[in-house]
Amino acid sequence: QVQLAESGGDSVQVGGSLRLSCATPGNQYAYCKYDMSWHRQAPGEEREFVSGFASDGTPTYADSVKGRFTISQDNAKNTLYLEMNSLKTEDTAMYYCKAFSLLPGCLVHWGHGTQVTVSS
Repeated sequence: QVQLAESGGDSVQVGGSLRLSCATPGNQYAYCKYDMSWHRQAPGEEREFVSGFASDGTPTYADSVKGRFTISQDNAKNTLYLEMNSLKTEDTAMYYCKAFSLLPGCLVHWGHGTQVTVSS
């Protein structure tokens, strides 16, 4: 069973910074070659893409976070990160990491989320 675990969420003031972490599937799931990404869901809103990687490994970002957020992945530690700077109130949401693969038997997996609250 693939389990993803996000951490690092907190309450911060506008302009602050946070680093989110997500424990990614371990080496036993290397066959799946999961694509990892970050998503968020604000109260009353649909879940939206925040950041991920293109097929060539280039980081991709939603326009709303471009220039402020940075995604990275440490394969040796099986950890996905999201560095968030210059936080705005509209960044307030539950943040989720997602593991996605089209390979047979691999499916899609979500973590339980970590809450980020930005106040003015």
